[in-house]
Amino acid sequence: MPKTAKATTAEKADKIAPRRAADSAERAYKAIRQQLVEFKMRPAERINEVHLAEMLDLSRTPVREALNRLASEGFLVFTPNRGFCFRGLDIDDLLDLFEMRSIIETGAFALACERADEAGIARLQAFWADAHPRYDKRDPDEILELDEAFHVHLAELANNPEIVHQLTGMNARIRFVRRAQIENAPQHWSLVDDHTRIVEALVARDRERGVGILRQHISLTFAEARAALKEALLKSYLPDEDAPPRRRGRAARK
Repeated sequence: MPKTAKATTAEKADKIAPRRAADSAERAYKAIRQQLVEFKMRPAERINEVHLAEMLDLSRTPVREALNRLASEGFLVFTPNRGFCFRGLDIDDLLDLFEMRSIIETGAFALACERADEAGIARLQAFWADAHPRYDKRDPDEILELDEAFHVHLAELANNPEIVHQLTGMNARIRFVRRAQIENAPQHWSLVDDHTRIVEALVARDRERGVGILRQHISLTFAEARAALKEALLKSYLPDEDAPPRRRGRAARK
């Protein structure tokens, strides 16, 4: 084989290896984060890296990269000599997150009133026109997905990617609690109608009205937070009938 051909093959291999490593780390990140947002891991539970690597059929390196990333996003806590633990939520955490969500979303709406173009507003109108009737099915998973998508689409109109990034991460951290809240509470149609009124305020570029609706829409009372979190924690401690038995071998004890 010509020397140049060998060099080309080596260069291709050098490019493929980092890409595969990045893909593995991303796959580990998504899989572990899904377990966390669904409370498949219990609050303060120590993360078993060996077990995770085996379960995901990956080496420990991408798993460790994923855990470090999740710790930087607030899902996990790293303690020297103990490793990573699931942070979980308490009442104060939940209220803090909803307070920050309100600050981010009302700020995003104010910016959207100034920066959104007519085409972007039209896309939000079209999304909500399609989504609104789907709430009639009362499917908690679909309602949660539609609700998150509406608020992210709205935030995108602020034309600030960092706002969308922060909101997306925050949504992930409160997703399981909100899922429990939607499932166990009767459908509040006034909250659904708020979306319509928010869109109308944006079309009119009525900053004050839209911010007021959003602030009330996002607000979470202490009693509501406590009830939703209680339900979320209860589910996290119930046995998962579909999950395989926990390993009791040497690897699982590490």
